[in-house]
Amino acid sequence: MRSLILTLMLVLVPAFAPAQSFGMTDAEAINVSGRQRMLSQRMMKSYLMVGAQIKADIAQRQLDESVALFESQFIELRDYAPSDEVNAKLDQVEVIWLTHREKILARPRKGDAPPLMQENLILLNACNEVVKEIEAYSGIESGKLVNMSGRQRMLSQKIAKAYVAIAWNVSAPNLEEEFAAAIQLFDESLSDLEASDMNTEELKLALIKVRNQWRFSQSGFRLGDDDRYVPTVITVTTDSILRKMNDITGQYAKVMESAQMMASDE
Repeated sequence: MRSLILTLMLVLVPAFAPAQSFGMTDAEAINVSGRQRMLSQRMMKSYLMVGAQIKADIAQRQLDESVALFESQFIELRDYAPSDEVNAKLDQVEVIWLTHREKILARPRKGDAPPLMQENLILLNACNEVVKEIEAYSGIESGKLVNMSGRQRMLSQKIAKAYVAIAWNVSAPNLEEEFAAAIQLFDESLSDLEASDMNTEELKLALIKVRNQWRFSQSGFRLGDDDRYVPTVITVTTDSILRKMNDITGQYAKVMESAQMMASDE
């Protein structure tokens, strides 16, 4: 499969989608493929926000932007694909996406949300396999940092998605467990990134800012029994973390590119 039907809209490209140059590097490919994971969760979150009438106009615009960016980046990854193994993983994403796309753009209904959320997790897993395949192909140790920091972007949106679904009382299986697991993985991964000996001074400072915001925000993630949910606050907070982690992922991509250039010179 080499063709993906595109329906690109006239939208503002989000700040977390920098323009890609021709001849994508392995580091850029890990960054971009990792961003696909984030977009899968962001579009699901936006679908739920529209359905729950939580900043519905903004959420609809974010949904449209996420779909358009997902498709354009998919084409970029096809153009980059350096091996049959990477192309095979992209094939799997395409099969799922062509079905999922129509459903995610349909009018949101609470009853449709549980099966759609399960399918969305399948899409997420398929996108993650692409990242892992590209990281393995690169053979550069710092590729793991690009992957992990990029995954933090996804987790920020997965946390928000699960919170909105819980607030909307969606009857999806294991929703609270998914929410808790995403929070735990984000916290553990942030610690791993902070401990990396490849961190530049700029990265150390950026990670401190994320840690400070994360520590301050965690009290808002607690689920109580009084049904006093604050989805608007949570989505604003997680979007702020997303932007910070996107910048950090770009910095790790530069670290990886430098390491790859040094390895090629040896």
